[in-house]
Amino acid sequence: MAQQNINERLNEVFRNVFDDDDIEVNRETTADDIEDWDSLEHIRLIGAVEREFGVKFTMKEVSAMKNVGEMMDIIAERG
Repeated sequence: MAQQNINERLNEVFRNVFDDDDIEVNRETTADDIEDWDSLEHIRLIGAVEREFGVKFTMKEVSAMKNVGEMMDIIAERG
């Protein structure tokens, strides 16, 4: 799956989860960059990303992700 396609779809997921149409994520985006991204929202976000892309992240993957780019790489590997 192309990185551009993944990025566009992830932006939509982030906008829906955080209810903010102005969110624009990229490979370097972290939880520190989005005001409402706390541990509870992280769980909602992971579930929404899994549904959107038809993937399942392992707990190890979820805890190891440091930025959106790492999430994109996992999606690309499985897509």
